[in-house]
Amino acid sequence: MSVELDKSVNQSTQMAFMIIEVMAEIGHPVGLSDLARRIGVSKVRVFRFLRTLLSLGYVLQDPTTEKYRLSYKLYHLGQALADSTDILREARPVMVELRDATGFTVSFSQMEATGMRILDMVRTEQPVAIVTRPGALLDFHASAQGKIALAFGGAQLARTALRQWTSETPTDRSLVEGEVDAVKVRGWADAPNQTLQGVTAVSAPIFDMKGGFVATLTIAGPTNTIGTPPAERFIEALTGAARKISTNLGNTDQRA
Repeated sequence: MSVELDKSVNQSTQMAFMIIEVMAEIGHPVGLSDLARRIGVSKVRVFRFLRTLLSLGYVLQDPTTEKYRLSYKLYHLGQALADSTDILREARPVMVELRDATGFTVSFSQMEATGMRILDMVRTEQPVAIVTRPGALLDFHASAQGKIALAFGGAQLARTALRQWTSETPTDRSLVEGEVDAVKVRGWADAPNQTLQGVTAVSAPIFDMKGGFVATLTIAGPTNTIGTPPAERFIEALTGAARKISTNLGNTDQRA
């Protein structure tokens, strides 16, 4: 095959993924010359990309034969995606129920190294628009989701200065840490006006069958409607829904 790259996007990225896809198609260790011939580019160019993929752990090289093969890192990435898809399949119906019960937008987020990624959202009409979307990454210190991750997921605050999103965003580390301690006891977190002015988010943790933290379930809406602190009926609906998802994932720990 001869590669025709799309010049409208990053060609280095295209080439890296082309090499991975061809190696996966071959299905066994392959030499540099054969791989370059299959792709239709020079050995020098393929070698440069292979070295990068080696350094990142996506490709391995046999020291004896000098042939290359894909590592299991790609498998684990795929498995993580499959696991997330399975969790979302369990969570989605409960998210719809929670939206209908509370009248608030409901979101599902998972922890990454630098924040909480919103993976799914069930929207409702609100006087205050919820402008965050699936794919958004929320800071640990400024979001209800992030405080849950700090309390239950082993997340760490950034070592740099904490970003101030609104006038009410907590940027004092000691204050954030004190709030996280309270979250560990009560089992839920809120962030009134801390990421968006006029909007409050309230989050609860979701645990897997081994008791490990896997995600957050969150309601978000106008601060003056949810309340500060949140009205008890909203907390009960949220934590009950989070427990339901955890139970569906096989969790029997009552903390969930």
